Amino acid sequence: MICVIDTASGSGNAEEMAAIDSFNDSLQANGQLLMAEGIQSPAKSIVCDNRLGAGLKIPGPLHKTEEYVSGFWIVTAENQAEAEELAARASMACNRKVELRPLFG
Repeated sequence: MICVIDTASGSGNAEEMAAIDSFNDSLQANGQLLMAEGIQSPAKSIVCDNRLGAGLKIPGPLHKTEEYVSGFWIVTAENQAEAEELAARASMACNRKVELRPLFG
């Protein structure tokens, strides 16, 4: 999973969006793209805690930080080196920091 780190959701300009589209097209062409999506602002979050039937719903993000995940790619890679290369390309395309993290399974 490659997570885009930003300070505002939907902040990409036209040039960045075109580069992201091109990156997505290359992932798709290589059979590496499983899913990609932008995520709305943490201000639109609701933290739900129903452990032991608590029924808590708290508006806002779990953690209040300046930077947060504003989008992600779920990709397939043959190995760690390939995953790191894809993350570097993703960072270049979206002009943001990204976090690369493996999924379980």
